[in-house]
Amino acid sequence: MTQLINNRVRIETRNNLAYVTLARPDKRNGLDFDMMTALVDAANIIKKDRTIRAVILQGEGKAFCAGLDFARVMTKPLKVLQAFTKYGVKKTNLFQEVCYCWRTLPVPVLAVVQGQCFGGGIQLALAADFRFTYADSEWSIMEAKWGLVPDMSGMVTLRELVPIDVARELTYTGRIISGAEAQRLGLASHVADNPLEAAETLAAEICTRSPDSVSAAKSLIRQSWSTTEANALDLESRLQFKLLRSKNNRKLLAANKKKETPTYVPRQSDY
Repeated sequence: MTQLINNRVRIETRNNLAYVTLARPDKRNGLDFDMMTALVDAANIIKKDRTIRAVILQGEGKAFCAGLDFARVMTKPLKVLQAFTKYGVKKTNLFQEVCYCWRTLPVPVLAVVQGQCFGGGIQLALAADFRFTYADSEWSIMEAKWGLVPDMSGMVTLRELVPIDVARELTYTGRIISGAEAQRLGLASHVADNPLEAAETLAAEICTRSPDSVSAAKSLIRQSWSTTEANALDLESRLQFKLLRSKNNRKLLAANKKKETPTYVPRQSDY
């Protein structure tokens, strides 16, 4: 099944994997308001489909995402102001939600990076659970070029991946680094000759596990990584108790007893 969201983002579902493709190759998949809205909509669509086990996030053409399309976005100052506004109880504004929604999605997200991964693009990639890149891809926290700071949830994800001095250097300078250096520094998870194939291999391995335990594990790691020990220990217990009562856990135990491969039902809950 293929779904195109306002001509900016394409969702293709195959074998319980959702391939989410930024589809603005003529602009190096630059983020305009239509692209940002489409990315948030795509995440919401995937969240509601509990048959989806993992997401491959990629860019069409020669670039993953060259960042915010300033020339287009800044022609709409009222929309810019609205995009900075947080509504109701939401903790993110539109600029932040574009990336943050993939971090909180209840299934693993694997970003595939080719060509340029700049500014908002690198913040989008950092929001994924894993990042696969070509060695010669170009990565940059590009906001320094425009006299700005990362404001699309980049500081939430960057702090988990690199030491503070590395974050400072890359943010202060906006220096462009290769995919190989991004992997060495901890920004990229894997360098591969074929990043998409490598991402699909890991996604397939993840899909052999219970969709509930994988979803719970993503939630556990995200929420416990920077909280207190007491909160982390409490979260462990609550999630484990919920998993022990899940249908997929019973299926797994029965299959293991018979030494069979388990057949899972769709994810039963959002953890």
